[in-house]
Amino acid sequence: MKQRLFECKTEYISEGLSYHIHNNVPLDENIFRPGSDMFFGLFREARKLYKEGTLKPTNENDIWLLESQIGEFAMYNGKPVLLDFPVMVNEAEYQGRDVELNSPQRSSGPKKYKVYVKNDKGNVVVVNFGDAKGGLTAKINDPEARKAFADRHDCKNKKDKTKAGYWSCNLPRYGEKLGLKGGNFYW
Repeated sequence: MKQRLFECKTEYISEGLSYHIHNNVPLDENIFRPGSDMFFGLFREARKLYKEGTLKPTNENDIWLLESQIGEFAMYNGKPVLLDFPVMVNEAEYQGRDVELNSPQRSSGPKKYKVYVKNDKGNVVVVNFGDAKGGLTAKINDPEARKAFADRHDCKNKKDKTKAGYWSCNLPRYGEKLGLKGGNFYW
């Protein structure tokens, strides 16, 4: 029988932490998207319970994480900076210019938006997407239009970042950056 990774003496825990405990999933396999509020919140909640003595991990990696400052912030030059969370530099070179990978932006080219990504061979390529003439708008504030778009384009199955369909389906995640009304979310 597999060793239990946690002992927890409280019933008042979040659904995320409950999932980790009941399914014997270590904290270093956090179920939330790295960098998200929920990702850091899980570590903060577990750390609080660990310090209170109500959560006892048996996995050395989890103990190390709970004794770290992951999910905490400090101020540096007047800006909040994450502690104990490595940040990947997402820069590359495309045709002699430094570009940011996986970060959609407005385009003056053949389509409304563009994004630089690495293909399977490790080469940086540009993916153009959106309405070619610029007349159509992303109706991300209209729930019916969002659902129709996601269904019509089969967004749940778009996984290839080198394809325009993937980025069109993920456009709302970058809504604020691109100046779209409605904020950042997924369909």
